[in-house]
Amino acid sequence: MFKTIHDDIQSVLDRDPAARSKLEVLLCYPGLHAIWTHRLTHRLWKMNFKLIARWLSQIMRWLTGIEIHPGAIIGHNFFIDHGMGVVIGETAEVGNNVTLYHGVTLGGTSLNKVKRHPTLEDDVVVGAGAKVLGAITIGANSRIGANAVVVKSAPPDSVIVGVPGQVVVREHRIHALHEKADLEHGNLPDTISETLTALIAHVETLEKRINGGSYGPALHTPDHGVWHWGDFSI
Repeated sequence: MFKTIHDDIQSVLDRDPAARSKLEVLLCYPGLHAIWTHRLTHRLWKMNFKLIARWLSQIMRWLTGIEIHPGAIIGHNFFIDHGMGVVIGETAEVGNNVTLYHGVTLGGTSLNKVKRHPTLEDDVVVGAGAKVLGAITIGANSRIGANAVVVKSAPPDSVIVGVPGQVVVREHRIHALHEKADLEHGNLPDTISETLTALIAHVETLEKRINGGSYGPALHTPDHGVWHWGDFSI
């Protein structure tokens, strides 16, 4: 038990640069308090003390703003940063070394009493406000961008962005045993912009071929991620 507590505190120190001491983490991190309470309620849930388990989880929800159903399975070194608005459903499964930011939902999409919540494999990072819905699996070492809505499974080493979530399998693979957790969740691809840019370039090529070397009206393309347009009133 004491090793688990130590590992949970160390997970915060490793993954949050704002954490300055073990005492600060112990006193001031609601995600940590929610995780510890869940470890107790999950044990009660498995012992068939389901009502008291739900009651304790509700108390912790009132205190922290984090709702973790006692039936959810949570791995080691789980870290919830900030935490407000996090919801983890009954049949969710979370692997080791997983990080969730505030506003994340691991939600269900079925009324049947079956596996209906997602599974996050080891070393997954889920950005603020993201929704992962249904009995899907997010492969190990994947990142989910802020406010993404993920409704389909993704292989390991994926980056998932957008609504609905678009899966990009990254070339650089993280080996968790040898590298620190990959928390650069703001460095994400813009799949829509890149697709539009490719389409515009293709259209310009076709127009040049059709018009004998000259382009039609200028098409807009982003400049370092910024779209420039004419003046207009909003």
